[in-house]
Amino acid sequence: MLQLVSRTLKSQGVRRIQQPAIDESLAPRRKYGKMIKYLNQLEAINIDKELFEKYRFSVDQLMELAGQSCAVAISRSYPLSQNTQCKVLVCCGPGNNGGDGLVCARHLKHFGYSPEIYYPKRTSNELYGRLLHQCVENDIPVLENQRVEKAADSAFLQDYSIVVDALLGFSFKPPVREPFVRIIDMLKDTSVPICSVDIPSGWDVEKGPPADGGIKPQMLISLTAPKMCASKFDGRFHYLGGRFVPQKLELQYNLSLPKYTDTDLVVQLR
Repeated sequence: MLQLVSRTLKSQGVRRIQQPAIDESLAPRRKYGKMIKYLNQLEAINIDKELFEKYRFSVDQLMELAGQSCAVAISRSYPLSQNTQCKVLVCCGPGNNGGDGLVCARHLKHFGYSPEIYYPKRTSNELYGRLLHQCVENDIPVLENQRVEKAADSAFLQDYSIVVDALLGFSFKPPVREPFVRIIDMLKDTSVPICSVDIPSGWDVEKGPPADGGIKPQMLISLTAPKMCASKFDGRFHYLGGRFVPQKLELQYNLSLPKYTDTDLVVQLR
């Protein structure tokens, strides 16, 4: 996921978000002239709870919306070249973040990419089983765990043009535990562009990267609203995918979300 991307990336010319000193939960967006709220962990959990309980979204409904948004954002910043295969490794964890990754992989396949899935800790939950089954039935390869675990180093990732990081979500609390230590260590060392779903895996949802620097994604796709750790993100592309947030919920939490253009599912923050 590397040389091809470096040739096909297009400069977006969007200025970076600056974090104001007066309030770490807010970040100005110079393009839209707004202050977007960055959520702490409890706010992120509570908003998800409201979406499920008050607004009656189902888990699989939100995963479908989130995963499709991620695929759209990736296709915009890493467009396909004519007559060229773009292999994408989608690394999925056992929770909702991993579910988003499975949906993202399926949509990337429909968009013409060649995704493969690394799913080191599967769950018996029926929902995730269905999502994985849909990927398999769309002829998306699922890598054997041993292939990654026995890889000598991060050079294994050079076979791919992009890595999608959907391992650990906003409920994660450091440190990283097995079976994710190996793959996250590889992601720390690779030069292949990483696209993190909502939270870069191994980062604290509020404080950001660990002391050793952690993984350094080139793209971050925030879902619903950016989390506080996004203020520490200094990669090239930052998107928001969440065109499903009810206006009443946005006002309740003072999110100040940007306006989506036309029928777009994502909006670029950087």
